[in-house]
Amino acid sequence: MALVLGSLLLLGLCRNSFSGGQPSSTDAPKAWNYELPATNYETQDSHKAGPIGILFELVHIFLYVVQPRDFPEDTLRKVIQKARESKIDYEKIFYYEAGIILCCVLGLLFIILMPLVGYFFCMCRCCNKCGGEMHQRQKENGPFLRKCFAISLLVICIIISIGIFYGFVANHQVRTRIKRSQKLADSNFKDLRTLLNETPEQIKYILAQYNTTKDKAFTDLNSINSVLGGGILDRLRPNVIPVLDEIKSMATAIKETKEALENMNSTLKSLHQQSTQLSSSLTSVKTSLRASLNDPLCSVRPSSETCNSIRLSLSQLNSNPELRQLPPVDAELDNVNKVLRTDLDGLVQQGYQSLNDIPDRVQRQTTTVVAGIKRVLNSIGSDIDNVTQRLPIQDILSEFSLYVNNTESYIHRNLPTLEEYDSYWWLGGLVICSLLTLIVIFYYLGLLCGVCGYDRHATPTTRGCVSNTGGVFLMVGVGLSFLFCWILMIIVVLTFVFGANVEKLICEPYTSKELFRVLDTPYLLNEDWEYYLSGKLFNKSKMKLTFEQVYSDCKKNRGTYGTLHLQNSFNISERLNINEHTGSISSELESLQVNLNIFLLGAAGRKNLEDFAACGIDRMNYDSYLAQTGKSPAGVNLLSFAYDLEAKANSLPPGNLRNSLKRDAQTIKTIHQQRVLPIEQSLSTLYQSVKILQRTGNGLLERVTRILASLDFAQNFITNNTSSVIIEETKKYGRTIIGYFEHYLQWIEFSISEKVASCKPVATALDTAVDVFLCSYIIDPLNLFWFGIGKATVFLLPALIFAVKLAKYYRRMDSEDVYDDVETIPMKNMENGNNGYHKDHVYGIHNPVMTSPSQH
Repeated sequence: MALVLGSLLLLGLCRNSFSGGQPSSTDAPKAWNYELPATNYETQDSHKAGPIGILFELVHIFLYVVQPRDFPEDTLRKVIQKARESKIDYEKIFYYEAGIILCCVLGLLFIILMPLVGYFFCMCRCCNKCGGEMHQRQKENGPFLRKCFAISLLVICIIISIGIFYGFVANHQVRTRIKRSQKLADSNFKDLRTLLNETPEQIKYILAQYNTTKDKAFTDLNSINSVLGGGILDRLRPNVIPVLDEIKSMATAIKETKEALENMNSTLKSLHQQSTQLSSSLTSVKTSLRASLNDPLCSVRPSSETCNSIRLSLSQLNSNPELRQLPPVDAELDNVNKVLRTDLDGLVQQGYQSLNDIPDRVQRQTTTVVAGIKRVLNSIGSDIDNVTQRLPIQDILSEFSLYVNNTESYIHRNLPTLEEYDSYWWLGGLVICSLLTLIVIFYYLGLLCGVCGYDRHATPTTRGCVSNTGGVFLMVGVGLSFLFCWILMIIVVLTFVFGANVEKLICEPYTSKELFRVLDTPYLLNEDWEYYLSGKLFNKSKMKLTFEQVYSDCKKNRGTYGTLHLQNSFNISERLNINEHTGSISSELESLQVNLNIFLLGAAGRKNLEDFAACGIDRMNYDSYLAQTGKSPAGVNLLSFAYDLEAKANSLPPGNLRNSLKRDAQTIKTIHQQRVLPIEQSLSTLYQSVKILQRTGNGLLERVTRILASLDFAQNFITNNTSSVIIEETKKYGRTIIGYFEHYLQWIEFSISEKVASCKPVATALDTAVDVFLCSYIIDPLNLFWFGIGKATVFLLPALIFAVKLAKYYRRMDSEDVYDDVETIPMKNMENGNNGYHKDHVYGIHNPVMTSPSQH
């Protein structure tokens, strides 16, 4: 049923479509402006097994160990070919199936031998053989053997329980997954109808994008000033703007030079006046100090030493005479003022403006051409509409719709039958798992009762009821094992052969696409057809249309047009002739012409720069000015001198001399505050002005020469290259306008070939039919079922062996080993324990038996 679904869907999609020859590949453009609206499908691309997938992987590993050979493509091809000739190479089939056949042989041996072994074992037990005798001989290692048998049986029972768990899980998975089949099938059909409904909408969307393309072109045409004019401006800007920026920077430097010269000139005049005032003030204070030092106290020791010290320091109270000798800068200032009579900054702004006006000039000169291009664009839409409406895709999908409806009806009619068969399988699997569960429960109960009820002080004939019940449970488990294990193995072998071969010959090669490669073998399925699929669908077997290619294209979400190579019957590239549609646009763009006249700087501007270079600021002796700015206005630090004078005055006795010296010290502080500090501020201003002038004047002539050379280069570039720039940018602008339509037409071709009517739902439906319904929903659980039940059944053999061995230690015996001298030899009794019996090998007595009443 599932395979029928996938086949019908694929045939329905391809019906009444034909093409021939080798298909040409369609490459999508690297840049896209559009995207088809995404179509959302419900069905997942891949089936996820969930946590149970780990169990499935264990089965796959086991199958790989059993059957490690690769998929026999060549052998399968030869088998199919020889099947038509009634000649099959069984040797190669046997070689590939060797691992599976070996497992089947082992299973058949199990099926044959286990009933026979069970029969003879039962007969022997009835004859008190094979452990049937209810007498237990005590051995020295008896407790150790009992523990080993119990632990071994417990481990084996756990392994059997795991296998039973696998069986229950697999049985449950079959039932739950079959119940989900209806929902999954409905999801597939909903996706297929989405494909049918979305295809016309996708075609309408493609047509609607022409208006978007046209609007984008109209926007660029209406913005030709910024698009074309801006492009021309951007090409000219790197060669022109740096020169204008340098000239503008030079104009700013001229203004700064004037300000610096003015500041320097006023500062020099101020320094001359301030230095003169400082000199006068210092002369006055020296005169006052000399008068104070004529005091009679200065002739008496120790005051005379202080007075002499002060008298010697008076020579330091002098001003810096060089400050009054710094030359003025009137001549340089006059030269700069003459330079500023020409508005260099205004001339630079005119150069900027001549560039910035390019977009407006372009728009004014291209009005007629833009109108012609718009008329051409308006006439293209109807041609695209006609081509798109004649596509054969919609006819194909209309035919496909009938097959979808018929297939859905078929599935809805037969799915209840499948669910009914599944219920029978589920019930049978439940019985098998329950039977195994019953056997292992008896083993578990036997171990539980035996271990819990065992009394090491009790003799074999006096064992308790719980211990004896444990032994009985173990023997019941043994009996059930012999009775049913061979039947279980028959089921395991049958399901193993079917499930393993389907997994290795269908599921795995379907996933790896090896199965498709076999089906695509030329002349394999039909000796008259080179390619079966194209022969079946189109009756043109020479056309290379393969199962693998169609499936792969559908998985990649490729459109029906490209997947089925419909370009051979309706060639989109020929119908949407890009050169034909864009040629008329190119002819209109060729008539587009733009004329520009750009002048950067006139003769007045050049003369202005040359005059500034000759103004003389680069020849000034800046070092002499800077040397004076680093010197003190006075010969000594007046504040330090005043503080020292106060200290010396304080060392003198109180009186007129002391007071007079302190007044002079205060006068020196005042001179520092009122004369020295303003001079220092003027010197700082002078320093800054000199630095500005020095920076501007350093290499001034070379800079101006370089600027003028750059100006000549830029002007020559504009004169010689503006025409070629306009032509290149016009062509670029034309390519942009044409590019919108080229990309749009390429997008139409690509979308129809690769996107419109995507056959992905068909591939998903085929995956659902084969990979999900068959492999994941049936074969995976079936393989897990025989893997778990088979493991449990195989381990029943060692389990029953250990159970028989262990039951002897739990069941109550009819007789036991006893000795008459137990009570007469106390020391021997102590040596052999307090369990009331003795080891026969110690006393050398063989089979001394005392019969006790049976308690069974």
